[in-house]
Amino acid sequence: MPRYHKRAVLIVVDAVLLIIALRLPMAIRLGHLDVPEGEGTWALVLAAPLITLAILWRFNVYRVVTRFVGYRGASQIGLAVGLSTLIWALLVFLSGQNGIPRSIIIPYGILGTLFLIAVRYAIKAILNSADIMTAREYTRVPPRPTLIYGAGRLGIELLNNVRRARDRDIIAFIDSSPTLWRQYAGGVKVYPPSRLATLIESEAPCEVLVALPGSQRQERREVLKELEKLPVTVKVLPAYEDFTSGHVGVNSLRNVDVNDLLGRDPVMPRPELLARNTRGKSVLVTGAGGSIGSELVHQVVWQLPRLLVLLEISEPALYKIDMEIRDALAKLPEDAARPRVVPVLGSVSDERLVNALLSEHRVETIYHAAAYKHVPMVESNPTAGIINNALGTLVIAKAAVRNRVERFVLISTDKAVRPTNVMGASKRLSELVVQAEAASQSGTVFTAVRFGNVLDSSGSVVPLFRKQIADGGPLTVTHPDVVRYFMSIHEAAELVIQAGAMATGGEVFVLQMGEPVRILDLARLMVRLSNREIRDDKNPDGDIEISFTGLRPGEKLYEELLIGASTKPTEHQRIYKSDEPFLPLKDLEREFDLLMLAIEAEDMIALKRVLTRVVEGYQPESGAKPGKGAHQSPDQEPISQTIH
Repeated sequence: MPRYHKRAVLIVVDAVLLIIALRLPMAIRLGHLDVPEGEGTWALVLAAPLITLAILWRFNVYRVVTRFVGYRGASQIGLAVGLSTLIWALLVFLSGQNGIPRSIIIPYGILGTLFLIAVRYAIKAILNSADIMTAREYTRVPPRPTLIYGAGRLGIELLNNVRRARDRDIIAFIDSSPTLWRQYAGGVKVYPPSRLATLIESEAPCEVLVALPGSQRQERREVLKELEKLPVTVKVLPAYEDFTSGHVGVNSLRNVDVNDLLGRDPVMPRPELLARNTRGKSVLVTGAGGSIGSELVHQVVWQLPRLLVLLEISEPALYKIDMEIRDALAKLPEDAARPRVVPVLGSVSDERLVNALLSEHRVETIYHAAAYKHVPMVESNPTAGIINNALGTLVIAKAAVRNRVERFVLISTDKAVRPTNVMGASKRLSELVVQAEAASQSGTVFTAVRFGNVLDSSGSVVPLFRKQIADGGPLTVTHPDVVRYFMSIHEAAELVIQAGAMATGGEVFVLQMGEPVRILDLARLMVRLSNREIRDDKNPDGDIEISFTGLRPGEKLYEELLIGASTKPTEHQRIYKSDEPFLPLKDLEREFDLLMLAIEAEDMIALKRVLTRVVEGYQPESGAKPGKGAHQSPDQEPISQTIH
């Protein structure tokens, strides 16, 4: 039925129920069903339901969807009926009519409220039952035996939704709280985690639904690691469900993702650090369309800068981030001070363009994320990598000094430490530029922030493995012992902004990455999370094969975060400060001149000779052994699958 027709039917039903709520106590009080004679008495009898219906309409009760009526809808009905009863009582007393017993006024209000709420819940139950029967008739699938891990608020709400859907049969709760063990939650018994494997073996559930809130992320990660070893499908509720007031439904469940097992417990950011160099400022983000650059843009824009300049060499990437930011700004309150966004298509190595941007927009803070970062690609195109990464940093750094930019933050990488590839060497050159400029002047604060891989970034191994699994394999791993650090894009960008705010000039900040992850273990984990099996000598009938392709040109087994051993803590528990050696600016500029001569002459031997002389520990294609300060060696125990 059309919406207005359904409202009309509900109004008619309410009118009938309100008349019954009035006549029933009147009949009991007078001892008969007849209404006392008199036009005034009849007018008062008709006025009661009419006043109530009018107040219900004014309280928007008829805008509440009956199928989803809940506490709020019931409260609105109670308030509306209570107010209408009070108005009608005043009308009765002021009229002076004796045909209406005063003793029926309160019973009318109580019965009216109960009747109206009851009919709505009855309609809701009928509609939900009809939906369930229709779904069951359509699917004809028997309920699946299922466990729920987590007997808290989320678990109970999930249980109620599962029961309404009737596609799963909840046979038990699992919860780590001893106070709940052997108790019943929603009629379902709660067991301790130690009984999990036994229950799966005895009850043979086909699914475990994990309903733990984001505040218990550490426990959830450990639970998922244990469930990953058991022959059962696992689904989780998204972490945001615990702090939103939305409806937790069966449709909220999703498959376990690698981020659930690699992600770390969140550390609340310090708002004053996030806002210090962004709020009300003119901010430039280079490489704004890249993985880290785009996340920096998103986080900076929520700090409400005065102006946000997006510099990007790729037109599709620039268009994408520009549209995303404009959509985000459209959702801000109308009275919010929206920053002006200026998308600029160009390269950081274009000296004329960079100087014009900084001068015209009076840029105060620069986050320099523009870089070619894929090791094999830069190894095959070394001159492009040096020009974009190293020379580009030199160009924009000098422009920052010339235009009196307040702060310059370089996004660096762990591959800059004792690199075996041109990409890492070019990023270390970028760090040397920042350190040298910081030492040669005091007008602009220069700093660099160094960290490892970010999950789901462009070129990351995680999306590559996802694609290979979807294609049926094989998963390509370069070497059985290769390990990498991982961090979420959101956390990395958040820490970069905070580290930049703490800089005084010349520091190289190092983000605490946790434990490194063995890529082979990650590949096996992702295959298991996709409900498939590894095909190898022990299991020739498996689904996905893992093949080893050998280390790519310039690739290391182990990445490092420190060149020296000297690190100092900062006011943020996951940000450290490292004192790194550097060249004076004049010496560095002389080496850059030699680099450019080698590039112009296309002399790769001369180019790598300069890199070997300038970049500490640079050993082109030198193999895989870690240098001093490495965090892992081949003879250590296998690395945990989870970053702690």
